[in-house]
Amino acid sequence: MPVASRFAACAPSVRLFAIAAVAAIALSGCVTKPPAPPPPPPPAETGTVPTHPLTENKPTFLNLANIPSDHTPVRVGIILPFNSSVAPVKALSAAMLKAAQLAMYDAGNKDILLMTADEGATAESAEAAAVKLLDQGAEIIVGPLYAPSVRAISHEARDRGVPVLAFSTDRNVAGDGIYLLGFLPEYDTTRVANYALAQGRHTFAALVPSTAYGDVTLDALKGAVTAGKGEMGEVQRFAGTVDTVLAPATTMAKTDADALFVPLGGPVLRAAAPTLGTAGLNRDKVKLLGTGIWNDPANTQEPTLSGAWFAAPDPKAEASFDDKYRGAFGANPPSLAALAYDAIALVAVLAKGEPYKRFTRAALGDPNGFSGVEGIFRFAPDGTAERGLAILTLGADGFHVVDPAPTTFVKPGS
Repeated sequence: MPVASRFAACAPSVRLFAIAAVAAIALSGCVTKPPAPPPPPPPAETGTVPTHPLTENKPTFLNLANIPSDHTPVRVGIILPFNSSVAPVKALSAAMLKAAQLAMYDAGNKDILLMTADEGATAESAEAAAVKLLDQGAEIIVGPLYAPSVRAISHEARDRGVPVLAFSTDRNVAGDGIYLLGFLPEYDTTRVANYALAQGRHTFAALVPSTAYGDVTLDALKGAVTAGKGEMGEVQRFAGTVDTVLAPATTMAKTDADALFVPLGGPVLRAAAPTLGTAGLNRDKVKLLGTGIWNDPANTQEPTLSGAWFAAPDPKAEASFDDKYRGAFGANPPSLAALAYDAIALVAVLAKGEPYKRFTRAALGDPNGFSGVEGIFRFAPDGTAERGLAILTLGADGFHVVDPAPTTFVKPGS
Protein backbone atom coordinates (compact mmCIF):
# COMPACT_ATOMS: atom_id res chain seq x y z
CA MET A 1 0.00 0.00 0.00
CA PRO A 2 1.45 3.43 -0.89
CA VAL A 3 2.48 5.45 2.11
CA ALA A 4 0.25 8.37 1.22
CA SER A 5 -2.91 6.26 1.39
CA ARG A 6 -1.80 4.45 4.53
CA PHE A 7 -1.74 7.68 6.52
CA ALA A 8 -4.52 9.56 4.71
CA ALA A 9 -6.82 9.61 7.74
CA CYS A 10 -4.41 11.18 10.23
CA ALA A 11 -4.76 14.66 11.65
CA PRO A 12 -3.07 17.53 9.76
CA SER A 13 -0.82 18.35 12.71
CA VAL A 14 0.83 14.95 12.74
CA ARG A 15 4.16 14.83 10.86
CA LEU A 16 4.86 11.12 11.05
CA PHE A 17 7.32 10.47 8.28
CA ALA A 18 6.97 7.11 6.62
CA ILE A 19 9.71 4.81 5.42
CA ALA A 20 7.85 2.02 3.70
CA ALA A 21 9.44 -1.37 3.16
CA VAL A 22 7.52 -2.17 0.02
CA ALA A 23 6.49 1.18 -1.38
CA ALA A 24 8.08 4.39 -2.53
CA ILE A 25 9.01 6.71 0.31
CA ALA A 26 6.84 9.78 0.82
CA LEU A 27 5.64 12.08 3.52
CA SER A 28 2.52 11.19 5.44
CA GLY A 29 -0.71 11.43 3.53
CA CYS A 30 -1.65 14.27 5.86
CA VAL A 31 0.12 16.60 3.45
CA THR A 32 0.30 16.78 -0.31
CA LYS A 33 3.50 18.78 -0.51
CA PRO A 34 6.54 18.26 1.72
CA PRO A 35 7.02 21.25 4.03
CA ALA A 36 10.44 22.81 4.32
CA PRO A 37 12.41 21.44 7.26
CA PRO A 38 11.90 23.54 10.38
CA PRO A 39 14.68 26.02 11.17
CA PRO A 40 17.39 24.81 13.51
CA PRO A 41 16.92 25.68 17.18
CA PRO A 42 18.97 28.51 18.65
CA PRO A 43 22.66 27.79 19.39
CA ALA A 44 21.96 27.04 23.07
CA GLU A 45 19.95 24.00 21.98
CA THR A 46 22.20 22.67 19.25
CA GLY A 47 25.26 21.75 21.28
CA THR A 48 28.57 22.14 19.45
CA VAL A 49 28.58 25.04 16.99
CA PRO A 50 30.26 23.97 13.70
CA THR A 51 33.43 25.89 12.96
CA HIS A 52 33.68 24.72 9.34
CA PRO A 53 30.05 24.09 8.34
CA LEU A 54 29.14 22.83 4.90
CA THR A 55 26.98 25.58 3.46
CA GLU A 56 27.31 25.40 -0.32
CA ASN A 57 28.10 23.13 -3.23
CA LYS A 58 31.79 23.27 -4.13
CA PRO A 59 33.59 22.21 -7.32
CA THR A 60 35.86 19.97 -5.23
CA PHE A 61 32.91 17.88 -4.00
CA LEU A 62 32.29 14.49 -5.57
CA ASN A 63 30.09 14.65 -8.62
CA LEU A 64 28.98 12.29 -11.37
CA ALA A 65 29.25 12.99 -15.06
CA ASN A 66 25.48 13.14 -15.50
CA ILE A 67 24.95 15.68 -12.69
CA PRO A 68 25.01 19.33 -13.88
CA SER A 69 27.71 21.40 -12.20
CA ASP A 70 25.13 23.87 -10.92
CA HIS A 71 23.01 21.16 -9.30
CA THR A 72 23.53 19.97 -5.71
CA PRO A 73 23.02 16.21 -5.27
CA VAL A 74 22.20 14.67 -1.89
CA ARG A 75 25.65 13.40 -0.97
CA VAL A 76 25.44 10.63 1.63
CA GLY A 77 28.58 9.17 3.15
CA ILE A 78 28.51 5.52 4.27
CA ILE A 79 31.21 4.27 6.64
CA LEU A 80 31.37 0.54 7.30
CA PRO A 81 34.18 -2.03 7.68
CA PHE A 82 33.94 -3.06 4.03
CA ASN A 83 37.46 -4.49 3.93
CA SER A 84 37.42 -6.23 7.31
CA SER A 85 39.71 -9.22 7.69
CA VAL A 86 36.87 -10.92 9.59
CA ALA A 87 34.75 -12.60 6.94
CA PRO A 88 31.35 -12.27 8.69
CA VAL A 89 31.95 -8.56 9.33
CA LYS A 90 32.94 -7.98 5.70
CA ALA A 91 29.82 -9.87 4.55
CA LEU A 92 27.65 -7.86 6.94
CA SER A 93 29.01 -4.59 5.56
CA ALA A 94 28.33 -5.68 1.99
CA ALA A 95 24.77 -6.65 2.89
CA MET A 96 24.15 -3.34 4.64
CA LEU A 97 25.35 -1.46 1.57
CA LYS A 98 22.97 -3.51 -0.57
CA ALA A 99 20.11 -2.61 1.76
CA ALA A 100 21.06 1.05 1.49
CA GLN A 101 21.06 0.82 -2.29
CA LEU A 102 17.68 -0.90 -2.16
CA ALA A 103 16.27 1.97 -0.11
CA MET A 104 17.68 4.48 -2.58
CA TYR A 105 16.04 2.60 -5.45
CA ASP A 106 12.70 2.45 -3.62
CA ALA A 107 12.84 6.17 -2.85
CA GLY A 108 13.01 7.00 -6.54
CA ASN A 109 15.18 10.04 -5.72
CA LYS A 110 17.83 10.21 -8.43
CA ASP A 111 19.58 13.05 -6.61
CA ILE A 112 20.89 10.76 -3.88
CA LEU A 113 24.58 10.01 -4.28
CA LEU A 114 25.99 7.29 -2.02
CA MET A 115 29.68 7.63 -1.23
CA THR A 116 31.50 4.88 0.69
CA ALA A 117 34.61 4.77 2.85
CA ASP A 118 36.13 1.93 4.83
CA GLU A 119 35.77 2.08 8.61
CA GLY A 120 38.86 -0.02 9.08
CA ALA A 121 39.81 -1.59 12.40
CA THR A 122 41.05 1.46 14.28
CA ALA A 123 39.79 4.84 15.43
CA GLU A 124 42.32 6.47 13.13
CA SER A 125 41.03 4.65 10.05
CA ALA A 126 37.43 5.55 10.89
CA GLU A 127 38.37 9.21 11.33
CA ALA A 128 40.21 9.18 8.00
CA ALA A 129 37.10 7.72 6.35
CA ALA A 130 34.98 10.54 7.76
CA VAL A 131 37.42 13.21 6.61
CA LYS A 132 37.43 11.72 3.11
CA LEU A 133 33.63 11.77 2.87
CA LEU A 134 33.30 15.23 4.37
CA ASP A 135 35.88 16.56 1.93
CA GLN A 136 33.75 15.03 -0.84
CA GLY A 137 30.74 17.02 0.38
CA ALA A 138 28.75 14.52 2.44
CA GLU A 139 25.75 16.27 4.02
CA ILE A 140 25.04 13.32 6.29
CA ILE A 141 26.99 10.22 7.30
CA VAL A 142 25.51 6.74 7.73
CA GLY A 143 27.59 4.48 9.98
CA PRO A 144 30.05 3.56 11.40
CA LEU A 145 29.30 0.16 12.88
CA TYR A 146 31.34 0.20 16.10
CA ALA A 147 31.20 2.60 19.05
CA PRO A 148 34.95 3.50 19.05
CA SER A 149 34.65 4.43 15.38
CA VAL A 150 31.58 6.57 16.07
CA ARG A 151 33.46 8.37 18.81
CA ALA A 152 36.44 8.83 16.50
CA ILE A 153 34.47 10.55 13.73
CA SER A 154 32.26 12.68 15.96
CA HIS A 155 34.63 15.65 16.19
CA GLU A 156 35.05 15.96 12.42
CA ALA A 157 31.32 15.55 11.81
CA ARG A 158 30.37 18.15 14.41
CA ASP A 159 33.04 20.52 13.12
CA ARG A 160 31.33 20.48 9.70
CA GLY A 161 27.80 20.45 11.11
CA VAL A 162 27.10 17.07 9.51
CA PRO A 163 24.82 14.62 11.37
CA VAL A 164 25.74 10.96 11.79
CA LEU A 165 23.29 8.04 11.70
CA ALA A 166 25.36 5.32 13.36
CA PHE A 167 24.68 1.64 13.99
CA SER A 168 26.25 1.35 17.44
CA THR A 169 24.14 0.49 20.49
CA ASP A 170 26.45 2.27 22.95
CA ARG A 171 24.48 5.31 24.07
CA ASN A 172 27.67 6.87 25.43
CA VAL A 173 28.65 7.90 21.89
CA ALA A 174 25.26 9.46 21.03
CA GLY A 175 24.11 13.04 21.20
CA ASP A 176 25.09 16.44 19.80
CA GLY A 177 24.45 15.46 16.21
CA ILE A 178 25.26 11.76 16.59
CA TYR A 179 22.17 9.51 16.28
CA LEU A 180 22.02 5.78 16.98
CA LEU A 181 19.72 3.68 14.80
CA GLY A 182 20.36 0.47 16.71
CA PHE A 183 17.91 -1.23 19.06
CA LEU A 184 18.94 -0.33 22.60
CA PRO A 185 18.23 -2.95 25.28
CA GLU A 186 16.91 -0.40 27.77
CA TYR A 187 13.96 0.33 25.49
CA ASP A 188 13.21 -3.41 25.15
CA THR A 189 13.34 -3.72 28.92
CA THR A 190 11.11 -0.75 29.63
CA ARG A 191 8.51 -1.92 27.11
CA VAL A 192 8.22 -5.45 28.51
CA ALA A 193 8.26 -4.24 32.12
CA ASN A 194 5.51 -1.71 31.45
CA TYR A 195 3.42 -4.37 29.75
CA ALA A 196 3.88 -6.76 32.67
CA LEU A 197 2.86 -4.02 35.10
CA ALA A 198 -0.23 -3.30 33.01
CA GLN A 199 -1.13 -6.98 33.19
CA GLY A 200 -1.10 -6.93 37.00
CA ARG A 201 2.45 -8.12 37.67
CA HIS A 202 3.69 -6.29 40.73
CA THR A 203 6.88 -7.83 42.14
CA PHE A 204 9.85 -8.31 39.84
CA ALA A 205 12.93 -10.48 40.32
CA ALA A 206 15.85 -10.68 37.91
CA LEU A 207 18.53 -13.12 36.77
CA VAL A 208 21.08 -10.83 35.14
CA PRO A 209 24.63 -11.31 33.83
CA SER A 210 27.39 -9.17 35.31
CA THR A 211 28.08 -7.54 31.95
CA ALA A 212 27.52 -4.11 30.42
CA TYR A 213 24.34 -5.46 28.83
CA GLY A 214 23.19 -6.75 32.20
CA ASP A 215 23.91 -3.43 33.89
CA VAL A 216 21.93 -1.47 31.33
CA THR A 217 18.92 -3.76 31.34
CA LEU A 218 18.81 -4.05 35.14
CA ASP A 219 18.90 -0.28 35.54
CA ALA A 220 16.09 0.05 33.01
CA LEU A 221 14.03 -2.61 34.78
CA LYS A 222 14.43 -0.89 38.15
CA GLY A 223 13.47 2.44 36.62
CA ALA A 224 10.35 1.07 34.94
CA VAL A 225 9.22 -0.87 38.01
CA THR A 226 9.70 2.14 40.27
CA ALA A 227 7.87 4.44 37.85
CA GLY A 228 5.04 1.91 37.60
CA LYS A 229 4.79 1.63 41.40
CA GLY A 230 5.84 -2.00 41.41
CA GLU A 231 8.40 -3.64 43.67
CA MET A 232 11.84 -5.06 42.98
CA GLY A 233 12.51 -8.43 44.56
CA GLU A 234 15.64 -10.54 44.52
CA VAL A 235 18.32 -9.99 41.90
CA GLN A 236 20.89 -12.67 41.07
CA ARG A 237 24.03 -11.66 39.13
CA PHE A 238 26.43 -14.13 37.53
CA ALA A 239 29.40 -14.13 35.17
CA GLY A 240 27.29 -14.52 32.04
CA THR A 241 28.38 -18.00 30.96
CA VAL A 242 26.60 -21.34 30.66
CA ASP A 243 28.55 -22.81 33.58
CA THR A 244 27.85 -19.90 35.92
CA VAL A 245 24.13 -19.52 35.22
CA LEU A 246 22.99 -22.88 36.59
CA ALA A 247 23.30 -22.19 40.33
CA PRO A 248 21.62 -18.75 40.30
CA ALA A 249 18.90 -20.09 38.00
CA THR A 250 18.19 -22.84 40.54
CA THR A 251 17.92 -20.21 43.25
CA MET A 252 15.63 -17.96 41.24
CA ALA A 253 13.27 -20.84 40.48
CA LYS A 254 12.03 -20.42 44.08
CA THR A 255 11.32 -16.69 43.71
CA ASP A 256 8.29 -15.17 45.41
CA ALA A 257 8.00 -12.57 42.65
CA ASP A 258 5.29 -12.77 40.02
CA ALA A 259 7.63 -11.73 37.20
CA LEU A 260 11.19 -12.90 36.57
CA PHE A 261 13.33 -10.86 34.19
CA VAL A 262 15.92 -12.92 32.29
CA PRO A 263 17.91 -10.74 29.83
CA LEU A 264 19.93 -13.64 28.43
CA GLY A 265 20.37 -15.00 24.94
CA GLY A 266 21.77 -17.93 22.99
CA PRO A 267 23.21 -20.92 24.85
CA VAL A 268 23.12 -19.13 28.21
CA LEU A 269 19.35 -18.62 27.98
CA ARG A 270 18.86 -22.18 26.78
CA ALA A 271 20.83 -23.41 29.79
CA ALA A 272 19.01 -21.18 32.27
CA ALA A 273 15.48 -21.91 31.07
CA PRO A 274 15.41 -25.69 31.59
CA THR A 275 17.21 -25.23 34.90
CA LEU A 276 14.43 -22.93 36.05
CA GLY A 277 11.91 -25.57 34.96
CA THR A 278 13.52 -28.55 36.62
CA ALA A 279 14.22 -26.54 39.79
CA GLY A 280 10.52 -25.97 40.25
CA LEU A 281 9.67 -22.52 38.82
CA ASN A 282 5.95 -21.97 39.36
CA ARG A 283 4.95 -20.96 35.85
CA ASP A 284 1.33 -20.47 36.90
CA LYS A 285 2.49 -17.66 39.18
CA VAL A 286 5.73 -16.36 37.70
CA LYS A 287 5.83 -14.82 34.23
CA LEU A 288 9.22 -14.91 32.53
CA LEU A 289 10.26 -11.67 30.83
CA GLY A 290 13.01 -11.11 28.28
CA THR A 291 14.51 -8.63 25.83
CA GLY A 292 15.02 -8.53 22.09
CA ILE A 293 17.87 -11.05 22.23
CA TRP A 294 15.18 -13.66 22.81
CA ASN A 295 14.17 -13.16 19.18
CA ASP A 296 15.82 -16.41 18.11
CA PRO A 297 13.75 -19.27 16.61
CA ALA A 298 15.79 -21.80 18.60
CA ASN A 299 14.20 -20.48 21.80
CA THR A 300 10.72 -21.59 20.72
CA GLN A 301 11.75 -25.21 21.33
CA GLU A 302 12.39 -24.63 25.04
CA PRO A 303 9.21 -25.58 26.96
CA THR A 304 10.03 -23.44 30.00
CA LEU A 305 9.94 -20.32 27.81
CA SER A 306 6.50 -21.13 26.42
CA GLY A 307 4.14 -18.27 27.20
CA ALA A 308 6.93 -15.90 28.30
CA TRP A 309 6.95 -12.26 27.12
CA PHE A 310 9.61 -10.17 25.45
CA ALA A 311 9.74 -6.96 23.40
CA ALA A 312 10.80 -6.95 19.75
CA PRO A 313 9.68 -5.73 16.32
CA ASP A 314 6.57 -7.34 14.87
CA PRO A 315 7.65 -10.57 13.11
CA LYS A 316 5.45 -9.75 10.10
CA ALA A 317 7.28 -6.46 9.58
CA GLU A 318 10.62 -8.22 9.74
CA ALA A 319 9.43 -10.92 7.35
CA SER A 320 8.23 -8.31 4.86
CA PHE A 321 11.65 -6.69 4.67
CA ASP A 322 13.38 -10.07 4.50
CA ASP A 323 11.21 -11.04 1.53
CA LYS A 324 11.97 -7.75 -0.21
CA TYR A 325 15.73 -8.09 0.29
CA ARG A 326 15.67 -11.75 -0.72
CA GLY A 327 13.77 -10.90 -3.87
CA ALA A 328 16.35 -8.29 -4.83
CA PHE A 329 19.55 -10.13 -3.92
CA GLY A 330 18.66 -13.81 -3.63
CA ALA A 331 19.87 -14.15 -0.05
CA ASN A 332 18.56 -13.64 3.46
CA PRO A 333 19.55 -10.30 5.00
CA PRO A 334 21.42 -10.03 8.30
CA SER A 335 19.42 -8.29 11.01
CA LEU A 336 21.32 -4.99 10.71
CA ALA A 337 20.47 -4.67 7.02
CA ALA A 338 17.07 -3.25 7.94
CA LEU A 339 18.77 -0.43 9.83
CA ALA A 340 20.83 0.50 6.76
CA TYR A 341 17.64 0.53 4.69
CA ASP A 342 15.94 2.79 7.23
CA ALA A 343 18.90 5.16 7.31
CA ILE A 344 18.82 5.84 3.57
CA ALA A 345 15.03 5.89 3.46
CA LEU A 346 15.06 8.52 6.21
CA VAL A 347 17.62 10.51 4.23
CA ALA A 348 15.35 10.32 1.18
CA VAL A 349 12.41 11.72 3.12
CA LEU A 350 14.37 14.67 4.50
CA ALA A 351 16.26 15.22 1.24
CA LYS A 352 13.32 17.19 -0.13
CA GLY A 353 14.51 20.19 1.84
CA GLU A 354 17.01 22.89 0.90
CA PRO A 355 20.59 21.67 0.43
CA TYR A 356 22.74 22.02 3.55
CA LYS A 357 19.65 22.90 5.59
CA ARG A 358 17.62 19.69 5.25
CA PHE A 359 19.23 17.44 7.85
CA THR A 360 18.73 19.77 10.80
CA ARG A 361 18.50 18.58 14.37
CA ALA A 362 14.91 19.77 14.47
CA ALA A 363 14.03 17.65 11.43
CA LEU A 364 15.85 14.54 12.67
CA GLY A 365 14.46 15.02 16.17
CA ASP A 366 10.83 15.34 15.08
CA PRO A 367 8.85 14.06 18.11
CA ASN A 368 6.28 12.42 15.83
CA GLY A 369 9.03 10.18 14.55
CA PHE A 370 9.39 8.04 11.48
CA SER A 371 8.08 4.68 10.33
CA GLY A 372 10.81 2.19 9.47
CA VAL A 373 10.64 -1.29 8.02
CA GLU A 374 10.56 -2.76 11.55
CA GLY A 375 8.18 -0.24 13.09
CA ILE A 376 8.07 3.38 14.18
CA PHE A 377 11.06 5.10 15.73
CA ARG A 378 12.15 8.55 16.78
CA PHE A 379 15.34 10.06 18.05
CA ALA A 380 15.33 11.09 21.70
CA PRO A 381 17.14 14.30 22.73
CA ASP A 382 20.16 12.18 23.67
CA GLY A 383 20.40 10.81 20.11
CA THR A 384 19.19 7.27 20.82
CA ALA A 385 16.36 5.70 18.85
CA GLU A 386 13.14 5.09 20.76
CA ARG A 387 11.23 2.35 18.96
CA GLY A 388 7.67 1.17 18.91
CA LEU A 389 7.98 -2.51 19.83
CA ALA A 390 5.49 -5.34 20.03
CA ILE A 391 5.21 -7.76 22.94
CA LEU A 392 5.77 -11.31 21.74
CA THR A 393 5.25 -14.66 23.36
CA LEU A 394 6.91 -17.96 22.52
CA GLY A 395 5.36 -21.25 21.57
CA ALA A 396 6.47 -24.43 19.85
CA ASP A 397 5.01 -23.05 16.62
CA GLY A 398 6.95 -19.78 16.77
CA PHE A 399 6.47 -16.26 18.05
CA HIS A 400 3.08 -14.63 18.50
CA VAL A 401 2.14 -10.99 19.11
CA VAL A 402 0.24 -10.51 22.37
CA ASP A 403 0.38 -6.70 22.30
CA PRO A 404 0.86 -4.95 18.95
CA ALA A 405 3.56 -2.41 18.34
CA PRO A 406 2.25 1.17 18.39
CA THR A 407 1.77 2.88 15.04
CA THR A 408 2.22 6.42 16.35
CA PHE A 409 4.01 8.25 19.14
CA VAL A 410 1.02 10.54 19.55
CA LYS A 411 -0.76 9.55 22.75
CA PRO A 412 -4.56 9.40 22.77
CA GLY A 413 -6.08 12.72 23.77
CA SER A 414 -2.90 14.69 23.13
